[in-house]
Formats: sequence, structure tokens, C-alpha cells
Amino acid sequence: MSWLTPWTSFFKRLVHVIAKPMKRDRGHGGMMVHPYRGYGSSDEVFVMGRVFRQAALGRAIPRRGILRDTADVTRRIFRRGLANAQVDIRIGKNELTLATDRDGYFDAHLPITHSLPIDVSWHRADIHVRAEGQSPVRTDVEVYIPPPETDLLVISDIDDTVMFTGVAEKLKMLYRLFVRKPHRRTAFPGVASLYQALHRGETEKAERPILYVSRGPWAIYEMLEAFFQLNRIPVGPILFLREWGISLRHPWPRKAEAHKRMLIDRMLTLFDELPCILIGDSGQHDPEVYTEIVKAYPGRIKAIYIRRVDKDPKREQAIQRLHDELADTDCELVLAPDSILIAEHAHANGDISARGLEAVIRDVKEHREEERREARGC
Repeated sequence: MSWLTPWTSFFKRLVHVIAKPMKRDRGHGGMMVHPYRGYGSSDEVFVMGRVFRQAALGRAIPRRGILRDTADVTRRIFRRGLANAQVDIRIGKNELTLATDRDGYFDAHLPITHSLPIDVSWHRADIHVRAEGQSPVRTDVEVYIPPPETDLLVISDIDDTVMFTGVAEKLKMLYRLFVRKPHRRTAFPGVASLYQALHRGETEKAERPILYVSRGPWAIYEMLEAFFQLNRIPVGPILFLREWGISLRHPWPRKAEAHKRMLIDRMLTLFDELPCILIGDSGQHDPEVYTEIVKAYPGRIKAIYIRRVDKDPKREQAIQRLHDELADTDCELVLAPDSILIAEHAHANGDISARGLEAVIRDVKEHREEERREARGC
């Protein structure tokens, strides 16, 4: 049954990627610290992460192979956050101490009272964690602070904007990611070159901050990091919206839209001198949330790019009404069927280079040609 071979490979590779973060403890278990990439300005930085306890591996489990990966996935499912762990964070000479919440998460807001070097964008935050009955843990994480000459902030949704999230498309994406060449068609066509162009700017020398938000759970953070790297999408802090842990106290995931608005408000306040571009999709509440933001921050939002993910006439009419609402502002809402239209508008606005536009057009055309070859059975 040769048709099973690629799916067996798919399953093994998927399990291995999901299990990979567990291998840091070499099977010993105990307290673990997983910080998420941070972001900030010359005045303050934000660093998030989780402290949790995980079980040790039994001696009978081999060091590698599908059995070890399956055991690590099981350990990952059943790991539990450590509440009230003490977290000490230091970046340069700036320090902060705080405690984890009842799910083991910490969300540090660290004022910068001692200046950091301005000739680098990525800074190291050292983290020291202590908890009763556990051995102390030291780790570090990168924190992105834009250079002084930065001229634009980009905030992008992830789900159905950068990557497919429908059930059928997600299965296709995972198959392509773990069976076929990983850089091919695991994101929307032209996304990598579009975000690279936005990151580099019209001069192609800029290092603009790109901040990503998602309605997904923190548990898939490592998967998304791998996805971004494999697809050559400019790396940035990935800011998830909510913890999906189900409990008797919170039987349902926390509402996404309000939390997304809160995160974007935080970013616009943090980078209060930068104009901003917002990127989302037509399938959820992005157009409505982004329109509210334009009204709340007059003159700050240069453009809203909405990727069209369906052809529902009623939805398109609703988005057109939002477009009309913004007619008297400095911001235009663009409903785009593909990355090319977004890139053309951004180039016309002076936000990406001609070379960046050409790269997006080339990548989308190559994708379409590949689809035609596949349809012909080549």
C-alpha cells in the first residue's frame, strides 16, 4: 500500500515537530520556562512567557524515534502551569520582578530607565525563575526595539491573512509542510515577499517592526515560529490573543476581538510616533475592529489591507460600507484578492520599493503556474 508511505512520513514528522520543545529537558522533567519573543521601545519593553512543570520520561523510553516523540507529545499535553513562581527579568541594567498567574504565565512591562544600545534592534533579556520545591531556572529571550530612524509600524493578523486556517486548508498546509518541500505553498502566495518588502521599506534598508496577532492558543507558538522560518516571513514578536485552557471557572475560550483591540491599542501607544499599516482578512472581525482603530487614532493609520478569503456578496458589501466610512480620513481600506494588489497599493503609497513589488508579482505568478501544472497532472 504505497499510498500510505507519504502519510506515514507526514505523521512521524508532525509528531516530531510537536514533541521538539519537550526535548530541552532531556527527559528529566521538572520546572521549565518558555519565554516568548518580546518587543518594546526606548522607554519600555514587554516580555511574556510561561512557567510550567512537566513529567519526566521513564527509563524504558528510548532517546529517539517515534516512541520517544509520542511520549514527549503526551508529556506536553499534560504539563501544567506553575502559579506564583518568581520571575526576575533583566535587560541591560534594567530589572523587574513579578509572579506568574494561576496558569503559569507572566506578562512583564519593564520601564527602561537605563538606556540600551541604539545600534542594534534585537536585545537579550535574561530571565531567572524560582518556585517552591523546584530547582531555579535561567534562560533568555530576544526583545525587538526598532531603531530610531524607523518610519512605519506594521501590525498583521495571522489566521487567514498569512496562513490558511480553514480545516480543509489546514490539513493541506500540514501535508505540504511535513511531506513536500517545506517552503512551498504553506502560506498565502506572495506573503513572504510582501512582508519582506514592508519590513525593508522603500529604501530596502529599513528594519520596520512587524507585530503579529492570532486568535490561536499559546500552545502552538513553536509551530508558528517554525512556519515563519520555513516560509521566509520576517520574524517578529507573535502576540497571541488568549489562553485556551478550559476549566470549571472559564469553560470557554476568552473572547478574541476585545483582546485583539487591547493588544493593538498597546502597540500604538508604545510606538506613539509611528504611522501604522493594519493587515487582516475578510472572514472575521478585522475590518470592523480596524475601522474603529482608525477613528480612535486620527492620522495614525496609513492603510488597512484586508485579504478577501471568500466571495460572500453580503460580506463584501459590509466591507465596502466600512471603506466609505473612511473616505474622509487619511486611511484607505483595501479589499484585496491577492498579495499583488496589496503590494501595488503599498508601492504607490511609497511604503515598499519597486523591487519589492516585482518580487511579490513574481512569487504569485510562480505559484499560479505551479497550480496549473498540478491541475494538468504534471
